[in-house]
Amino acid sequence: MAAKKPSPQPSRRPWPIIAAVMIAVALAAYWFLRPAPPEPAAAPAAVQAAPAAAPGPDARPPERLKVKVLSTRPHDPQSFTQGLVLDRGTIYESAGEYGSSSLREADPRTGAVKRKVDVPAEYFAEGLALAGDKLIQITWKEQKALVYNRSDFKQTGEFRYDGEGWGLCWDGKRLVMSDGSDHLTFRDPKTFAVLGTLNVTVTGKPVYALNELECVDGLIYANVWQTDQIVRIDPRDGRVTAVIDASGLLTPEERQHTDVLNGIAWDPQAKTFLITGKLWPKMFEVTFVPQFLAP
Repeated sequence: MAAKKPSPQPSRRPWPIIAAVMIAVALAAYWFLRPAPPEPAAAPAAVQAAPAAAPGPDARPPERLKVKVLSTRPHDPQSFTQGLVLDRGTIYESAGEYGSSSLREADPRTGAVKRKVDVPAEYFAEGLALAGDKLIQITWKEQKALVYNRSDFKQTGEFRYDGEGWGLCWDGKRLVMSDGSDHLTFRDPKTFAVLGTLNVTVTGKPVYALNELECVDGLIYANVWQTDQIVRIDPRDGRVTAVIDASGLLTPEERQHTDVLNGIAWDPQAKTFLITGKLWPKMFEVTFVPQFLAP
């Protein structure tokens, strides 16, 4: 049988409870009636939060454009197109790959190759620009630009440079060169010396893999490698002012045997562009229009 628990004994006096209540009341009174603390000192100017700045030009979204095809022309499907220039009704093209790089002259309507000079097998030809009467062809990793007479394709010189070469165009005063990064380099056409650089951004973010270039009326157009996009760049601040969707130009069957979109040439007489790609069987005469206007 379990032992019986003793009955609790009543407290002999209530004073401890009364004292606790009085202390609690005194603390509450002090809390509510205490004087307010002084205002905190202002933070040093260097660490104060700056007011929100108004959106700058970099924050403006680019136009969204699409290609409108005006005509379709043949293009040599053996040409690994790296650079494209149209001048006086003639196409000049730089074709790449080790062992098969070349400089070509072609008919822009028939695609027929009228003249061709092979590039040494140790070079991978890249972008091409026409500056005056000289064609300048850069190379991928060889850090060398080859200079030719336009009239007879005779090589007349070469330039050295640091880094990779991807795209090249001539804005009437300077050469503009890409190297696959998010920046462009301006160069002297006579010495290839660096005149300046430009970081390319869209809504403030860098745009990488800039490839083949075309300079048109004070703006720069660039293929974005491994995409079907062309960007239009303002050379004053590097801002992308338009993104052009050039997808769907080839059929799915044609795309199986080709590489990426690459090659932009401006026709100043017709005010149209010619665009193609590496190993593409076709070249397209296009304009760039708002997406809702394209068929």
